[in-house]
Amino acid sequence: MQVGHGDVVVVCLPNSALYPALTQAIWEVGAVMHPLAAQTPAAELQTALSEHPYAAMVVSDHLLPAAQAGRQTQLAELRLNTADHLTLVRDRGIVGHVAATPTEEDLALILNTSGTTGKPKRVGLTHRLLLNGATHDLESHRLTPADTTLITMPMFHINAQVVSVLATRLSGGRIVVTPKFSASRFWHQVQDNGVTWASVVPTIINILLLNDQARAAYTGQQSLRFVRCSSFSLPLDKLRQFEADYHTRILEGYGMTETASQCTLNPFDAPKIGSAGKPVGTEMALLVDGRLTDAANQTGEIAVRGDHVITSYLDPHPGAFHDGWFLTGDLGHFDDDGYLYITGRKKDIISVGGEKVAPAHVENALSQLAFVKEVTVIGAPDDLYGERVTAVIIGRPGDQQLQRQAVYTQAQQTLAPYEQPKRVLFVHDYPRNATGKVLRPQLRRQLAQQLEAGA
Repeated sequence: MQVGHGDVVVVCLPNSALYPALTQAIWEVGAVMHPLAAQTPAAELQTALSEHPYAAMVVSDHLLPAAQAGRQTQLAELRLNTADHLTLVRDRGIVGHVAATPTEEDLALILNTSGTTGKPKRVGLTHRLLLNGATHDLESHRLTPADTTLITMPMFHINAQVVSVLATRLSGGRIVVTPKFSASRFWHQVQDNGVTWASVVPTIINILLLNDQARAAYTGQQSLRFVRCSSFSLPLDKLRQFEADYHTRILEGYGMTETASQCTLNPFDAPKIGSAGKPVGTEMALLVDGRLTDAANQTGEIAVRGDHVITSYLDPHPGAFHDGWFLTGDLGHFDDDGYLYITGRKKDIISVGGEKVAPAHVENALSQLAFVKEVTVIGAPDDLYGERVTAVIIGRPGDQQLQRQAVYTQAQQTLAPYEQPKRVLFVHDYPRNATGKVLRPQLRRQLAQQLEAGA
């Protein structure tokens, strides 16, 4: 039943105070933790377990049958002060190792990438990478023992794992864990626990602005120093509105699983609204026409390297690296002061008659409309131009014909002709991955089927 040095343990549990304690317990014996989304379906869990040798699994009770199916297993109860009941599923077909103190170069975490396109990649993060990433987070966020962070993001994700948990452990501060984000409870949680900062994504900012219960719960008596926001660009009007309505600042940053959290953050003393900030403990360059450059006002693929950046995936993906630099797949540019601006994903660029359209640019322009909760811009096939710009909107209640016309008018006033949407569609929600990111390829397929059915 032993689990020890180098053994990989799958964890599939909802957010709770147990998570950090379980993570540390796994590390104490030198094992490696591979967390999966708590909402992982049983069939998907079985597929994941069949692809790689996992010595043990710690899953919610409803997933215990899936964890045992097709393998010889033995169950044991884990006893932790933070959990009343926790079951370890040990795969008897995998030889375990003796417990040992891990080195800094040993693997600590295996995380799946977000998987917005294709199959998610497995990212292996060593203890050294995690320590370096958390140290950069600690310093750039100016964390102290007096700080308390509120975790609303899923615990299996790099954001909660490093930005919130590990950086706070280094600072000596306090951690408040919520089962999941709740708009109606957010401000009560902040006020009741003396929360001084939280790491969120733009979707949460939008919900807090639009949700009547959240607005009613806000009393003005909160202790937030800042809210850190990343994942994708936050529209400027919503950033300004949130800061004005809730009397705190938003610090936008940029990072990913492969960099053990963030690469950039807006400086406290000199933030630039609309930018992702300046590099933090990271070397950054742009790949333009096959060459790396750090010149201002040139758009290219963002490349990074540093003491918290992976140099390879656990599975072969040689195209992800260039002369020792990790290629992020994101497009951006630097301004004259060295601030980074994200313009979109390389794979998401829409080609309209040879003109290149960055979806993020169009989305920022359209999101300024008051009735737009979220907007995703994709390329739809077009016989004449190759692709047409299509805006897919989650909107507030109202006359959709009038709203559609407002979108066209806004586009004509703010975008170049080739960037303007030729079709505007309204939906209730998008297909998303476990962290809330829009699955653009799946969205394209769904819309193509709908349009074909309606033709």
